[in-house]
Amino acid sequence: MAAEPTRDLPYLVIVDDDPTVLAAARRDVRARYGKDYEVVAARSGDEGADLVRELKRRGAEVALLMVDQRMPGKTGIELLREANPIYPAARKVLLTAFSDTAVAIQAINEVGLHHYFVKPWHPPEDRLYPVLDELLEDWRAEQSPPSRDVVRVLSHRWSAAGAEVKEFLAGNRVPYRMLDLDRDSEAKSLLAAFDEEPSLPAVVFPDGTVMGRPTARELAEKLGFKVTASGDRVHDLVIIGAGPAGLAAAVYGSSEGLDTVLVERFAVGGQAGTSSRIENYLGFPAGISGTELARKALDQALKFNTQVLTAVEAQAIRLEEPIRNVCLEDGTELRARAVLITTGMTVKMVDRPGFERLHNAGVYYGAAGSEVSSYRDEDVAVLGGANSAGQAALKLSSVARSVKMIVRADDLSAKMSAYLVDQIEATPNIEVLAACEVLEAEGDEHLTGIVVHDRATGEKVRHAVTGLFIFIGAIPHSDFVKGVVELNDAGFILTGPDLITDGKPPPSWPLKRSPYMLETSVPGIFAAGDVRQGSIRRVAAAVGAGAASLTFIHEYLSTV
Repeated sequence: MAAEPTRDLPYLVIVDDDPTVLAAARRDVRARYGKDYEVVAARSGDEGADLVRELKRRGAEVALLMVDQRMPGKTGIELLREANPIYPAARKVLLTAFSDTAVAIQAINEVGLHHYFVKPWHPPEDRLYPVLDELLEDWRAEQSPPSRDVVRVLSHRWSAAGAEVKEFLAGNRVPYRMLDLDRDSEAKSLLAAFDEEPSLPAVVFPDGTVMGRPTARELAEKLGFKVTASGDRVHDLVIIGAGPAGLAAAVYGSSEGLDTVLVERFAVGGQAGTSSRIENYLGFPAGISGTELARKALDQALKFNTQVLTAVEAQAIRLEEPIRNVCLEDGTELRARAVLITTGMTVKMVDRPGFERLHNAGVYYGAAGSEVSSYRDEDVAVLGGANSAGQAALKLSSVARSVKMIVRADDLSAKMSAYLVDQIEATPNIEVLAACEVLEAEGDEHLTGIVVHDRATGEKVRHAVTGLFIFIGAIPHSDFVKGVVELNDAGFILTGPDLITDGKPPPSWPLKRSPYMLETSVPGIFAAGDVRQGSIRRVAAAVGAGAASLTFIHEYLSTV
Protein backbone atom coordinates (compact mmCIF):
# COMPACT_ATOMS: atom_id res chain seq x y z
CA MET A 1 0.00 0.00 0.00
CA ALA A 2 1.06 3.61 -0.56
CA ALA A 3 2.72 5.62 2.21
CA GLU A 4 0.53 7.17 4.89
CA PRO A 5 -1.30 10.07 3.19
CA THR A 6 -1.08 13.59 4.54
CA ARG A 7 -4.32 14.88 2.97
CA ASP A 8 -7.89 14.12 4.00
CA LEU A 9 -9.14 13.16 0.54
CA PRO A 10 -11.35 10.36 -0.83
CA TYR A 11 -9.53 7.33 -2.25
CA LEU A 12 -9.34 5.75 -5.68
CA VAL A 13 -8.31 2.10 -5.31
CA ILE A 14 -6.69 0.21 -8.21
CA VAL A 15 -6.11 -3.57 -8.06
CA ASP A 16 -4.30 -5.66 -10.69
CA ASP A 17 -1.83 -8.53 -10.48
CA ASP A 18 -0.01 -7.49 -13.67
CA PRO A 19 2.74 -5.03 -12.60
CA THR A 20 2.81 -3.32 -16.01
CA VAL A 21 -0.96 -2.77 -16.12
CA LEU A 22 -1.02 -1.69 -12.45
CA ALA A 23 1.75 0.86 -13.01
CA ALA A 24 0.04 2.25 -16.13
CA ALA A 25 -3.34 2.50 -14.40
CA ARG A 26 -1.88 4.19 -11.34
CA ARG A 27 0.08 6.63 -13.54
CA ASP A 28 -2.92 7.56 -15.71
CA VAL A 29 -5.36 7.90 -12.81
CA ARG A 30 -2.95 9.88 -10.64
CA ALA A 31 -2.12 12.26 -13.51
CA ARG A 32 -5.77 13.24 -13.87
CA TYR A 33 -7.15 12.96 -10.34
CA GLY A 34 -4.16 13.17 -7.99
CA LYS A 35 -5.00 16.69 -6.82
CA ASP A 36 -8.47 15.73 -5.57
CA TYR A 37 -8.08 12.07 -4.58
CA GLU A 38 -5.58 9.74 -2.95
CA VAL A 39 -4.68 7.07 -5.53
CA VAL A 40 -3.60 3.75 -3.96
CA ALA A 41 -2.92 0.33 -5.48
CA ALA A 42 -2.85 -3.36 -4.57
CA ARG A 43 -1.27 -6.30 -6.44
CA SER A 44 -3.88 -9.02 -5.84
CA GLY A 45 -7.50 -9.53 -4.94
CA ASP A 46 -6.62 -10.58 -1.40
CA GLU A 47 -4.36 -7.55 -0.93
CA GLY A 48 -7.09 -5.35 -2.36
CA ALA A 49 -9.64 -6.72 0.11
CA ASP A 50 -7.24 -6.06 3.00
CA LEU A 51 -6.69 -2.51 1.71
CA VAL A 52 -10.42 -1.80 1.54
CA ARG A 53 -10.94 -3.00 5.11
CA GLU A 54 -7.98 -0.96 6.35
CA LEU A 55 -9.31 2.21 4.71
CA LYS A 56 -12.67 1.63 6.38
CA ARG A 57 -11.02 1.23 9.78
CA ARG A 58 -9.22 4.54 9.22
CA GLY A 59 -12.53 6.26 8.48
CA ALA A 60 -11.49 7.04 4.90
CA GLU A 61 -13.92 7.47 2.00
CA VAL A 62 -13.50 5.38 -1.15
CA ALA A 63 -14.96 6.90 -4.31
CA LEU A 64 -13.81 4.31 -6.88
CA LEU A 65 -12.72 0.66 -7.01
CA MET A 66 -11.00 -0.20 -10.30
CA VAL A 67 -10.10 -3.90 -10.26
CA ASP A 68 -8.91 -6.55 -12.68
CA GLN A 69 -11.09 -9.62 -13.14
CA ARG A 70 -8.53 -12.32 -13.83
CA MET A 71 -6.34 -12.50 -10.73
CA PRO A 72 -5.03 -15.56 -8.88
CA GLY A 73 -6.85 -16.24 -5.66
CA LYS A 74 -9.64 -13.68 -5.43
CA THR A 75 -11.16 -12.54 -8.74
CA GLY A 76 -12.31 -9.02 -9.41
CA ILE A 77 -16.00 -9.90 -8.95
CA GLU A 78 -15.22 -11.65 -5.67
CA LEU A 79 -13.32 -8.59 -4.44
CA LEU A 80 -16.15 -6.24 -5.41
CA ARG A 81 -18.67 -8.51 -3.70
CA GLU A 82 -16.67 -8.23 -0.47
CA ALA A 83 -16.24 -4.47 -0.85
CA ASN A 84 -19.94 -3.77 -1.52
CA PRO A 85 -21.17 -3.77 2.10
CA ILE A 86 -18.09 -1.83 3.23
CA TYR A 87 -18.28 0.94 0.61
CA PRO A 88 -21.73 0.59 -1.02
CA ALA A 89 -21.57 4.04 -2.67
CA ALA A 90 -18.14 3.52 -4.29
CA ARG A 91 -18.16 3.37 -8.07
CA LYS A 92 -17.16 -0.10 -9.24
CA VAL A 93 -15.11 -0.61 -12.42
CA LEU A 94 -13.85 -3.92 -13.82
CA LEU A 95 -10.79 -4.33 -16.04
CA THR A 96 -11.33 -7.16 -18.52
CA ALA A 97 -9.91 -8.76 -21.62
CA PHE A 98 -12.00 -8.66 -24.79
CA SER A 99 -13.06 -12.28 -24.18
CA ASP A 100 -14.38 -11.42 -20.69
CA THR A 101 -17.32 -9.21 -21.65
CA ALA A 102 -19.79 -11.91 -20.54
CA VAL A 103 -18.16 -11.80 -17.10
CA ALA A 104 -18.66 -8.04 -17.03
CA ILE A 105 -22.39 -8.48 -17.66
CA GLN A 106 -22.44 -11.02 -14.82
CA ALA A 107 -20.80 -8.39 -12.59
CA ILE A 108 -23.49 -5.84 -13.48
CA ASN A 109 -26.15 -8.26 -12.29
CA GLU A 110 -24.34 -9.62 -9.23
CA VAL A 111 -22.41 -6.70 -7.73
CA GLY A 112 -23.91 -3.61 -9.36
CA LEU A 113 -20.92 -2.91 -11.59
CA HIS A 114 -20.94 0.65 -12.94
CA HIS A 115 -18.55 0.21 -15.87
CA TYR A 116 -16.01 -2.13 -17.41
CA PHE A 117 -12.94 -1.37 -19.50
CA VAL A 118 -11.53 -3.73 -22.10
CA LYS A 119 -7.75 -3.49 -21.82
CA PRO A 120 -5.87 -1.57 -23.11
CA TRP A 121 -7.70 1.75 -22.64
CA HIS A 122 -5.21 4.07 -24.34
CA PRO A 123 -5.34 6.89 -25.11
CA PRO A 124 -6.76 7.68 -21.64
CA GLU A 125 -8.02 11.09 -22.80
CA ASP A 126 -10.51 9.31 -25.06
CA ARG A 127 -11.18 5.95 -23.44
CA LEU A 128 -10.55 6.33 -19.70
CA TYR A 129 -10.98 9.86 -18.39
CA PRO A 130 -14.46 10.65 -19.81
CA VAL A 131 -15.90 7.58 -18.07
CA LEU A 132 -14.10 8.16 -14.76
CA ASP A 133 -15.06 11.85 -14.83
CA GLU A 134 -18.73 10.92 -15.01
CA LEU A 135 -18.49 8.17 -12.39
CA LEU A 136 -16.73 10.44 -9.92
CA GLU A 137 -19.17 13.27 -10.59
CA ASP A 138 -22.04 10.89 -9.80
CA TRP A 139 -20.30 9.75 -6.62
CA ARG A 140 -19.78 13.33 -5.45
CA ALA A 141 -23.43 14.17 -6.19
CA GLU A 142 -24.54 11.43 -3.77
CA GLN A 143 -22.31 12.53 -0.89
CA SER A 144 -23.88 14.34 2.04
CA PRO A 145 -22.47 17.82 2.51
CA PRO A 146 -21.24 18.91 5.94
CA SER A 147 -24.09 19.26 8.47
CA ARG A 148 -23.63 23.03 8.57
CA ASP A 149 -24.55 23.17 4.85
CA VAL A 150 -27.71 21.06 5.14
CA VAL A 151 -31.28 22.32 5.36
CA ARG A 152 -33.04 21.08 8.50
CA VAL A 153 -36.76 20.32 8.62
CA LEU A 154 -38.50 20.53 12.00
CA SER A 155 -41.72 18.55 11.93
CA HIS A 156 -43.70 15.72 13.41
CA ARG A 157 -43.26 12.43 11.57
CA TRP A 158 -46.90 12.14 10.57
CA SER A 159 -47.38 15.76 9.49
CA ALA A 160 -48.85 15.89 5.97
CA ALA A 161 -47.43 19.39 5.44
CA GLY A 162 -44.03 18.16 6.64
CA ALA A 163 -44.17 15.32 4.12
CA GLU A 164 -44.82 17.82 1.31
CA VAL A 165 -41.79 19.90 2.34
CA LYS A 166 -39.56 16.83 2.43
CA GLU A 167 -40.89 15.64 -0.93
CA PHE A 168 -40.10 19.01 -2.50
CA LEU A 169 -36.56 19.06 -1.09
CA ALA A 170 -35.86 15.45 -2.06
CA GLY A 171 -37.40 15.86 -5.53
CA ASN A 172 -35.19 18.87 -6.21
CA ARG A 173 -32.09 17.14 -4.80
CA VAL A 174 -31.66 19.56 -1.89
CA PRO A 175 -29.72 17.89 0.98
CA TYR A 176 -31.76 18.03 4.19
CA ARG A 177 -32.09 16.47 7.63
CA MET A 178 -35.44 15.60 9.12
CA LEU A 179 -35.63 16.43 12.84
CA ASP A 180 -38.63 14.63 14.34
CA LEU A 181 -40.14 16.60 17.21
CA ASP A 182 -41.70 13.42 18.58
CA ARG A 183 -38.45 11.46 18.88
CA ASP A 184 -35.41 13.70 18.35
CA SER A 185 -33.98 15.69 21.27
CA GLU A 186 -32.01 17.87 18.82
CA ALA A 187 -35.32 18.95 17.25
CA LYS A 188 -36.68 20.17 20.57
CA SER A 189 -33.49 22.01 21.51
CA LEU A 190 -33.38 23.70 18.09
CA LEU A 191 -37.00 24.78 18.40
CA ALA A 192 -36.24 26.28 21.81
CA ALA A 193 -33.47 28.41 20.27
CA PHE A 194 -35.93 30.64 18.40
CA ASP A 195 -37.17 33.84 20.02
CA GLU A 196 -40.58 33.17 18.56
CA GLU A 197 -41.65 29.60 17.86
CA PRO A 198 -42.22 29.18 14.09
CA SER A 199 -45.21 27.50 12.53
CA LEU A 200 -44.65 23.83 11.77
CA PRO A 201 -43.25 22.35 9.68
CA ALA A 202 -40.33 24.76 9.95
CA VAL A 203 -37.36 24.81 7.60
CA VAL A 204 -34.04 26.05 9.00
CA PHE A 205 -31.48 27.12 6.40
CA PRO A 206 -27.69 27.02 6.72
CA ASP A 207 -27.58 30.80 7.19
CA GLY A 208 -29.75 30.47 10.31
CA THR A 209 -32.96 31.85 8.86
CA VAL A 210 -36.17 29.91 9.38
CA MET A 211 -39.40 29.62 7.41
CA GLY A 212 -42.57 28.38 9.07
CA ARG A 213 -44.90 26.23 6.96
CA PRO A 214 -43.38 27.40 3.65
CA THR A 215 -44.94 26.88 0.24
CA ALA A 216 -42.99 25.22 -2.57
CA ARG A 217 -42.62 28.62 -4.24
CA GLU A 218 -41.20 30.19 -1.06
CA LEU A 219 -38.74 27.32 -0.67
CA ALA A 220 -37.67 27.59 -4.30
CA GLU A 221 -37.01 31.33 -3.99
CA LYS A 222 -35.05 30.96 -0.75
CA LEU A 223 -32.95 28.11 -2.20
CA GLY A 224 -32.01 30.18 -5.22
CA PHE A 225 -34.08 28.37 -7.83
CA LYS A 226 -35.28 30.47 -10.75
CA VAL A 227 -38.99 31.30 -10.43
CA THR A 228 -39.33 34.07 -13.03
CA ALA A 229 -38.04 34.24 -16.59
CA SER A 230 -35.41 36.79 -17.51
CA GLY A 231 -36.55 39.61 -19.76
CA ASP A 232 -40.02 40.70 -20.82
CA ARG A 233 -39.96 39.31 -24.34
CA VAL A 234 -41.62 36.80 -26.59
CA HIS A 235 -39.81 33.47 -26.19
CA ASP A 236 -39.44 31.04 -29.07
CA LEU A 237 -40.64 28.08 -27.00
CA VAL A 238 -42.21 27.57 -23.57
CA ILE A 239 -42.28 23.96 -22.35
CA ILE A 240 -44.73 23.11 -19.57
CA GLY A 241 -43.55 20.13 -17.52
CA ALA A 242 -39.99 18.97 -16.78
CA GLY A 243 -40.33 15.21 -17.02
CA PRO A 244 -38.27 13.19 -19.53
CA ALA A 245 -40.19 14.55 -22.54
CA GLY A 246 -39.91 18.18 -21.42
CA LEU A 247 -36.23 17.88 -20.52
CA ALA A 248 -35.40 16.28 -23.87
CA ALA A 249 -37.28 19.02 -25.72
CA ALA A 250 -35.47 21.68 -23.69
CA VAL A 251 -32.06 20.20 -24.52
CA TYR A 252 -32.81 19.97 -28.24
CA GLY A 253 -34.63 23.31 -28.44
CA SER A 254 -31.93 25.30 -26.65
CA SER A 255 -29.06 23.52 -28.38
CA GLU A 256 -30.67 24.39 -31.74
CA GLY A 257 -30.79 28.09 -30.91
CA LEU A 258 -34.34 28.56 -29.64
CA ASP A 259 -34.97 30.91 -26.71
CA THR A 260 -36.47 28.20 -24.48
CA VAL A 261 -38.19 28.37 -21.08
CA LEU A 262 -39.00 25.17 -19.15
CA VAL A 263 -41.70 25.47 -16.47
CA GLU A 264 -42.03 22.86 -13.70
CA ARG A 265 -44.69 23.03 -10.99
CA PHE A 266 -42.87 20.85 -8.44
CA ALA A 267 -39.64 18.94 -9.13
CA VAL A 268 -37.60 18.31 -12.27
CA GLY A 269 -37.81 14.71 -13.48
CA GLY A 270 -41.53 14.09 -13.17
CA GLN A 271 -42.68 10.64 -12.14
CA ALA A 272 -39.60 9.07 -13.74
CA GLY A 273 -37.46 11.20 -11.44
CA THR A 274 -38.79 9.30 -8.42
CA SER A 275 -37.83 5.84 -9.75
CA SER A 276 -35.23 4.18 -7.56
CA ARG A 277 -33.67 2.31 -10.48
CA ILE A 278 -34.39 2.29 -14.23
CA GLU A 279 -32.67 -0.79 -15.61
CA ASN A 280 -34.02 -0.95 -19.17
CA TYR A 281 -33.06 2.56 -20.36
CA LEU A 282 -30.79 2.36 -23.39
CA GLY A 283 -27.12 3.00 -22.73
CA PHE A 284 -27.11 2.29 -18.98
CA PRO A 285 -26.45 -1.46 -18.58
CA ALA A 286 -25.95 -1.03 -14.83
CA GLY A 287 -29.20 0.94 -14.57
CA ILE A 288 -29.69 4.54 -13.49
CA SER A 289 -31.87 6.10 -10.82
CA GLY A 290 -34.59 8.51 -11.86
CA THR A 291 -32.95 11.20 -9.74
CA GLU A 292 -29.60 10.73 -11.45
CA LEU A 293 -31.15 10.75 -14.92
CA ALA A 294 -33.09 13.93 -14.12
CA ARG A 295 -29.96 15.62 -12.75
CA LYS A 296 -27.93 14.83 -15.86
CA ALA A 297 -30.75 16.00 -18.16
CA LEU A 298 -31.20 19.22 -16.19
CA ASP A 299 -27.47 19.92 -16.38
CA GLN A 300 -27.63 19.44 -20.15
CA ALA A 301 -30.56 21.82 -20.50
CA LEU A 302 -28.82 24.47 -18.38
CA LYS A 303 -25.61 23.98 -20.37
CA PHE A 304 -27.49 25.14 -23.48
CA ASN A 305 -28.99 28.15 -21.62
CA THR A 306 -32.52 26.88 -21.09
CA GLN A 307 -34.32 28.99 -18.49
CA VAL A 308 -35.70 26.48 -15.97
CA LEU A 309 -38.44 27.75 -13.63
CA THR A 310 -39.09 25.60 -10.55
CA ALA A 311 -42.23 25.57 -8.36
CA VAL A 312 -44.06 27.56 -11.03
CA GLU A 313 -47.42 26.21 -12.20
CA ALA A 314 -49.11 26.94 -15.51
CA GLN A 315 -52.82 27.47 -14.99
CA ALA A 316 -54.01 28.26 -18.52
CA ILE A 317 -52.97 29.15 -22.05
CA ARG A 318 -54.39 32.35 -23.52
CA LEU A 319 -54.33 32.90 -27.28
CA GLU A 320 -53.39 36.30 -28.65
CA GLU A 321 -52.55 35.57 -32.29
CA PRO A 322 -49.88 34.77 -33.16
CA ILE A 323 -48.66 34.65 -29.54
CA ARG A 324 -49.46 31.85 -27.08
CA ASN A 325 -49.53 33.23 -23.52
CA VAL A 326 -48.83 30.75 -20.71
CA CYS A 327 -50.68 32.06 -17.64
CA LEU A 328 -48.88 31.30 -14.36
CA GLU A 329 -50.35 30.95 -10.87
CA ASP A 330 -48.73 34.20 -9.68
CA GLY A 331 -50.74 36.16 -12.26
CA THR A 332 -47.87 36.70 -14.69
CA GLU A 333 -47.69 35.36 -18.24
CA LEU A 334 -44.96 33.88 -20.41
CA ARG A 335 -45.33 35.00 -24.02
CA ALA A 336 -44.26 32.43 -26.58
CA ARG A 337 -44.27 31.78 -30.30
CA ALA A 338 -44.80 28.08 -29.60
CA VAL A 339 -45.77 25.98 -26.56
CA LEU A 340 -45.05 22.32 -25.82
CA ILE A 341 -47.16 20.58 -23.15
CA THR A 342 -45.29 17.74 -21.40
CA THR A 343 -47.14 17.70 -18.08
CA GLY A 344 -47.44 13.91 -17.95
CA MET A 345 -49.76 12.22 -15.51
CA THR A 346 -51.20 12.98 -12.09
CA VAL A 347 -51.57 10.14 -9.60
CA LYS A 348 -54.97 8.52 -9.34
CA MET A 349 -56.41 8.82 -5.84
CA VAL A 350 -57.98 5.83 -4.08
CA ASP A 351 -61.59 6.40 -3.03
CA ARG A 352 -61.71 4.02 -0.08
CA PRO A 353 -62.21 4.64 3.67
CA GLY A 354 -59.20 6.16 5.39
CA PHE A 355 -57.11 6.95 2.31
CA GLU A 356 -57.84 10.67 2.07
CA ARG A 357 -57.63 11.20 5.83
CA LEU A 358 -54.23 9.47 6.11
CA HIS A 359 -52.69 10.93 2.95
CA ASN A 360 -49.05 11.78 3.74
CA ALA A 361 -49.51 10.32 7.23
CA GLY A 362 -48.55 6.79 6.25
CA VAL A 363 -50.43 6.67 2.93
CA TYR A 364 -48.30 7.92 0.01
CA TYR A 365 -48.91 8.16 -3.72
CA GLY A 366 -45.86 7.34 -5.77
CA ALA A 367 -42.36 6.53 -4.65
CA ALA A 368 -42.23 9.06 -1.79
CA GLY A 369 -38.46 8.64 -1.73
CA SER A 370 -38.23 11.22 1.03
CA GLU A 371 -40.17 8.87 3.31
CA VAL A 372 -38.43 5.55 2.65
CA SER A 373 -35.70 5.99 5.26
CA SER A 374 -38.37 6.61 7.92
CA TYR A 375 -39.51 3.01 7.65
CA ARG A 376 -36.37 1.23 8.82
CA ASP A 377 -37.29 -2.07 10.49
CA GLU A 378 -41.02 -1.44 10.05
CA ASP A 379 -43.70 -3.29 8.08
CA VAL A 380 -44.97 -1.61 4.92
CA ALA A 381 -47.09 -2.37 1.86
CA VAL A 382 -47.00 -1.44 -1.82
CA LEU A 383 -50.24 -1.28 -3.82
CA GLY A 384 -49.79 -1.91 -7.54
CA GLY A 385 -48.27 -4.41 -9.94
CA ALA A 386 -46.41 -2.46 -12.64
CA ASN A 387 -42.72 -1.56 -12.87
CA SER A 388 -42.91 1.52 -10.64
CA ALA A 389 -44.47 -0.56 -7.87
CA GLY A 390 -41.78 -3.23 -8.24
CA GLN A 391 -38.97 -0.68 -8.07
CA ALA A 392 -40.49 0.87 -4.94
CA ALA A 393 -40.89 -2.53 -3.28
CA LEU A 394 -37.23 -3.36 -3.89
CA LYS A 395 -36.11 0.01 -2.54
CA LEU A 396 -38.28 -0.36 0.56
CA SER A 397 -37.05 -3.91 1.13
CA SER A 398 -33.56 -2.57 1.77
CA VAL A 399 -34.74 -0.74 4.91
CA ALA A 400 -38.11 -2.16 5.97
CA ARG A 401 -38.57 -5.36 7.96
CA SER A 402 -41.19 -6.62 5.53
CA VAL A 403 -42.88 -5.45 2.32
CA LYS A 404 -46.24 -6.73 1.15
CA MET A 405 -47.04 -6.20 -2.53
CA ILE A 406 -50.80 -6.07 -3.14
CA VAL A 407 -51.58 -6.83 -6.78
CA ARG A 408 -54.98 -7.07 -8.48
CA ALA A 409 -53.67 -9.42 -11.19
CA ASP A 410 -53.12 -13.13 -10.63
CA ASP A 411 -49.33 -12.67 -10.72
CA LEU A 412 -46.66 -10.01 -11.19
CA SER A 413 -45.86 -10.94 -14.78
CA ALA A 414 -49.11 -9.39 -16.04
CA LYS A 415 -47.73 -5.83 -16.01
CA MET A 416 -44.15 -6.03 -14.73
CA SER A 417 -40.89 -6.53 -16.61
CA ALA A 418 -39.34 -9.97 -16.18
CA TYR A 419 -36.10 -8.67 -14.65
CA LEU A 420 -38.07 -6.98 -11.84
CA VAL A 421 -40.20 -10.07 -11.23
CA ASP A 422 -37.02 -12.13 -10.82
CA GLN A 423 -35.51 -9.63 -8.38
CA ILE A 424 -38.69 -9.48 -6.28
CA GLU A 425 -38.98 -13.27 -6.13
CA ALA A 426 -35.37 -13.44 -4.95
CA THR A 427 -35.92 -10.88 -2.14
CA PRO A 428 -36.89 -12.75 1.04
CA ASN A 429 -38.68 -9.91 2.86
CA ILE A 430 -41.08 -9.14 -0.02
CA GLU A 431 -44.39 -11.05 0.00
CA VAL A 432 -46.68 -10.82 -3.02
CA LEU A 433 -50.43 -10.91 -2.34
CA ALA A 434 -51.87 -11.59 -5.80
CA ALA A 435 -55.53 -11.20 -6.83
CA CYS A 436 -56.01 -8.85 -3.87
CA GLU A 437 -57.18 -5.29 -3.22
CA VAL A 438 -57.11 -2.90 -0.27
CA LEU A 439 -60.53 -2.09 1.14
CA GLU A 440 -59.60 0.29 3.96
CA ALA A 441 -56.71 2.19 5.53
CA GLU A 442 -56.86 2.22 9.33
CA GLY A 443 -55.47 4.59 11.93
CA ASP A 444 -56.28 7.80 13.77
CA GLU A 445 -53.32 10.19 13.47
CA HIS A 446 -51.34 7.89 11.17
CA LEU A 447 -51.64 4.58 9.34
CA THR A 448 -51.62 1.50 11.55
CA GLY A 449 -53.02 -1.15 9.22
CA ILE A 450 -54.86 -2.05 6.02
CA VAL A 451 -57.72 -4.40 5.28
CA VAL A 452 -56.98 -6.62 2.26
CA HIS A 453 -59.59 -8.53 0.30
CA ASP A 454 -58.52 -11.73 -1.45
CA ARG A 455 -60.74 -11.80 -4.53
CA ALA A 456 -60.07 -15.48 -5.17
CA THR A 457 -61.17 -16.73 -1.73
CA GLY A 458 -63.35 -13.82 -0.58
CA GLU A 459 -61.33 -13.61 2.65
CA LYS A 460 -60.67 -10.24 4.31
CA VAL A 461 -57.46 -9.94 6.34
CA ARG A 462 -56.06 -7.03 8.37
CA HIS A 463 -52.31 -6.44 7.99
CA ALA A 464 -50.48 -4.24 10.48
CA VAL A 465 -48.39 -1.77 8.43
CA THR A 466 -47.25 1.79 9.09
CA GLY A 467 -46.65 2.73 5.45
CA LEU A 468 -48.66 2.18 2.26
CA PHE A 469 -47.14 3.27 -1.08
CA ILE A 470 -49.64 3.43 -3.94
CA PHE A 471 -48.92 2.84 -7.66
CA ILE A 472 -52.28 2.17 -9.27
CA GLY A 473 -51.98 4.34 -12.33
CA ALA A 474 -52.51 7.97 -13.12
CA ILE A 475 -54.66 10.40 -15.07
CA PRO A 476 -53.38 12.99 -17.58
CA HIS A 477 -52.49 16.39 -16.13
CA SER A 478 -54.41 18.41 -18.71
CA ASP A 479 -57.18 20.26 -16.86
CA PHE A 480 -55.43 23.60 -17.36
CA VAL A 481 -55.87 23.37 -21.17
CA LYS A 482 -59.43 22.02 -21.17
CA GLY A 483 -61.43 24.17 -23.59
CA VAL A 484 -58.27 25.38 -25.32
CA VAL A 485 -57.12 22.21 -27.09
CA GLU A 486 -59.11 19.09 -27.85
CA LEU A 487 -58.98 16.22 -25.32
CA ASN A 488 -60.38 12.72 -25.48
CA ASP A 489 -62.93 11.48 -22.93
CA ALA A 490 -60.16 10.42 -20.54
CA GLY A 491 -58.48 13.83 -20.68
CA PHE A 492 -55.55 12.95 -22.94
CA ILE A 493 -54.54 15.61 -25.47
CA LEU A 494 -55.30 14.80 -29.11
CA THR A 495 -52.51 15.53 -31.58
CA GLY A 496 -51.65 15.08 -35.25
CA PRO A 497 -53.49 12.22 -36.98
CA ASP A 498 -55.78 11.69 -33.96
CA LEU A 499 -57.42 15.03 -34.82
CA ILE A 500 -58.35 13.91 -38.33
CA THR A 501 -61.89 12.59 -38.90
CA ASP A 502 -62.98 11.48 -42.37
CA GLY A 503 -59.80 13.00 -43.74
CA LYS A 504 -60.49 16.42 -42.24
CA PRO A 505 -59.12 18.31 -39.22
CA PRO A 506 -61.57 19.57 -36.57
CA PRO A 507 -63.85 22.49 -37.56
CA SER A 508 -61.91 24.85 -35.28
CA TRP A 509 -58.64 24.22 -37.16
CA PRO A 510 -57.84 27.53 -38.91
CA LEU A 511 -55.14 26.53 -41.42
CA LYS A 512 -55.21 24.88 -44.83
CA ARG A 513 -52.54 22.35 -43.83
CA SER A 514 -53.30 19.48 -41.46
CA PRO A 515 -51.90 19.50 -37.90
CA TYR A 516 -48.30 18.38 -37.66
CA MET A 517 -47.46 15.22 -35.77
CA LEU A 518 -47.58 16.10 -32.02
CA GLU A 519 -49.43 19.36 -32.77
CA THR A 520 -52.71 19.91 -30.94
CA SER A 521 -55.95 21.38 -32.30
CA VAL A 522 -54.41 24.85 -31.86
CA PRO A 523 -51.54 25.65 -34.26
CA GLY A 524 -48.31 26.25 -32.39
CA ILE A 525 -49.33 24.30 -29.28
CA PHE A 526 -47.77 20.83 -29.19
CA ALA A 527 -47.92 17.91 -26.74
CA ALA A 528 -45.53 15.03 -26.02
CA GLY A 529 -45.12 12.33 -23.41
CA ASP A 530 -47.76 10.68 -21.28
CA VAL A 531 -50.24 13.57 -21.46
CA ARG A 532 -50.79 12.84 -25.16
CA GLN A 533 -53.26 10.23 -26.43
CA GLY A 534 -51.49 7.14 -27.74
CA SER A 535 -48.15 7.73 -26.04
CA ILE A 536 -46.02 4.73 -25.10
CA ARG A 537 -45.42 4.94 -21.36
CA ARG A 538 -41.69 4.35 -21.25
CA VAL A 539 -38.96 6.80 -20.29
CA ALA A 540 -37.17 6.22 -23.60
CA ALA A 541 -40.39 6.85 -25.55
CA ALA A 542 -40.98 10.12 -23.67
CA VAL A 543 -37.41 11.27 -24.36
CA GLY A 544 -37.82 10.37 -28.04
CA ALA A 545 -41.14 12.21 -28.33
CA GLY A 546 -39.72 15.29 -26.63
CA ALA A 547 -36.77 15.34 -29.02
CA ALA A 548 -38.96 14.63 -32.07
CA SER A 549 -41.32 17.48 -31.22
CA LEU A 550 -38.61 19.98 -32.14
CA THR A 551 -38.78 18.91 -35.79
CA PHE A 552 -42.42 20.01 -35.96
CA ILE A 553 -41.94 23.07 -33.76
CA HIS A 554 -39.23 24.30 -36.15
CA GLU A 555 -41.60 23.68 -39.07
CA TYR A 556 -44.28 25.73 -37.37
CA LEU A 557 -41.95 28.58 -36.35
CA SER A 558 -40.73 28.90 -39.93
CA THR A 559 -44.27 29.86 -40.99
CA VAL A 560 -45.09 32.54 -38.37
